[in-house]
Amino acid sequence: MLQLDLNPEEKEILISILDSCLSDLRMEISDTDSQDYRDVLKQRKEVLLKTLGALGVSPG
Repeated sequence: MLQLDLNPEEKEILISILDSCLSDLRMEISDTDSQDYRDVLKQRKEVLLKTLGALGVSPG
């Protein structure tokens, strides 16, 4: 297991970046015609959601 020690400012920046990436992924998933690529994007989305959860943030 990986552990990061972040100060509050670093944590907020990381959360902001993850939220931005999650938003971009949602748009890309909806615009993608290839089912295989869509599946890859959905896997990435799940990793981002899990990471946000580990940071104590409920996405959405």
